[in-house]
Amino acid sequence: MKLKWLPLLMASSVGAMSAQAASNDEVELLVGSYTQGKSQGIYRLQFDSDSGKLTPEPLQVFKAANPSWLTLSKDQQRLFVVNENGKGQADVVGRVSSIAIDPKSNQLTLVNQVKTLGEEPTHSSLSTDERYLFVANYSVHADPGGSLAVLPINAEGQLQPVTQMSSHSASRVNPERQASAHVHSVVPAPDGKFVFASDLGADKVFAYRYDPAANPEHPLVAAEPAAVELPAGSGPRHLLFSADGKHAYLTTEMSAQVFVFDYADGQLKQRQVVELAQGKPAPHRAAGAVHAAPDGKFLYVSNRGKANEILVFAINPGNGELTEVQRRSVEGDHPREFALSPNGKFLLIANQMSNEIVVLERDRSTGKLGKTLQKLPMDAPSDVKFINRP
Repeated sequence: MKLKWLPLLMASSVGAMSAQAASNDEVELLVGSYTQGKSQGIYRLQFDSDSGKLTPEPLQVFKAANPSWLTLSKDQQRLFVVNENGKGQADVVGRVSSIAIDPKSNQLTLVNQVKTLGEEPTHSSLSTDERYLFVANYSVHADPGGSLAVLPINAEGQLQPVTQMSSHSASRVNPERQASAHVHSVVPAPDGKFVFASDLGADKVFAYRYDPAANPEHPLVAAEPAAVELPAGSGPRHLLFSADGKHAYLTTEMSAQVFVFDYADGQLKQRQVVELAQGKPAPHRAAGAVHAAPDGKFLYVSNRGKANEILVFAINPGNGELTEVQRRSVEGDHPREFALSPNGKFLLIANQMSNEIVVLERDRSTGKLGKTLQKLPMDAPSDVKFINRP
């Protein structure tokens, strides 16, 4: 029987554990997943931030179709989830969902869901004023190709229909993977004035001015310059700004590199290029997620494919440049995403193709990743985000 989207988004609690208030050593983790197999959607888990252990039995299973990327509001009382649907799946329509998080119990409850007007939405982010959600429609197929979608959010946290769409021209360097645009992420700059869309199919990072006062329905306007050119066939994926907003770090999926930029007034100026798989063939080149340590001193990057490792870099506090510190196996296959615990003592990896969450010990002074503390079975995990309120 074909699954329909509304029933898939009914929340249910499972297991013997109740959603009672956690102790000081306990925080909660949200895990998004792909649901073509055994996974049912979003899993709420309890994490002991002292021992580094996840409780195997989930606090809640929130049923959803392919909730592959999770975006939390600043107060962590609202969750926005892309439903990465497309051709050949139970639901062929790309969607995004707004979910309320109870401030006391962390129970998840659906608010509403709307179409993204594209296929395989793979990433989202909130504008700095949290008035809009920016969605990256990746689109595996060349037709219709990828796009950037802008969705307003009302005062009740409900997503409104898409009011603005942007598409880009593909580079066509790689005839299989770059025949059309493939927007992989959309990220606002910390200054709140600009938004950047990394397009794997175009080999560019597109820059937009954020100006909702001029036109609330079309808050993004092409900046000048309109894009940052990347090497042919590099395939830009994810962009991360430093906490002070002075630097940005970009992973290029197809060339397995990290580009370091200086940032000011809507412009990204290249400072450094770091190789993740120097001299290695294409199967070892699949750069993915990028995150900084809570103290901003270290950068962590995943490289999937046959490499399946996390690379650790020390960040120069003066100019933002990177120095390699360590390469650590993820002890699994295809680290789609990862997260550092709020206290910085652990790193949790979502190994999508080996169906597990791996917890690694981390030395906060050196940045290095240590022993494996846990391997928790989880079908096709795609994203991990901590609920961590003050």
